[in-house]
Amino acid sequence: MTKTQKTEQKIEKKTPDVVGTRGRTFEGTVVKKFDRRAVIEFDRTVKIAKYERFMRKTTRIHSRIPAGMNVNIGDYVKVQECRPLSKMIHSVVIEIMRPVNAGAKQ
Repeated sequence: MTKTQKTEQKIEKKTPDVVGTRGRTFEGTVVKKFDRRAVIEFDRTVKIAKYERFMRKTTRIHSRIPAGMNVNIGDYVKVQECRPLSKMIHSVVIEIMRPVNAGAKQ
């Protein structure tokens, strides 16, 4: 083995494993942001059978921010379910659909 191959193996070991995603996909706005976690909020429509009406509910999902991804408060992101990563985190941010400063004119 050469020196470069050894250093590449060390780098591969240091980088965390990518979490495999499965299940449903959600899109929403980042409401809070922490070091490795973001809180995504989105609205959904629920039917109330008794009154034959629909009601809008807000859902909050805690999701992991992958290393190297720069997420800010106000970004519109896509999130997908994964295995439980902690007590609250059961999803991962896949992509940033619309950054918060995309509509700002300079």
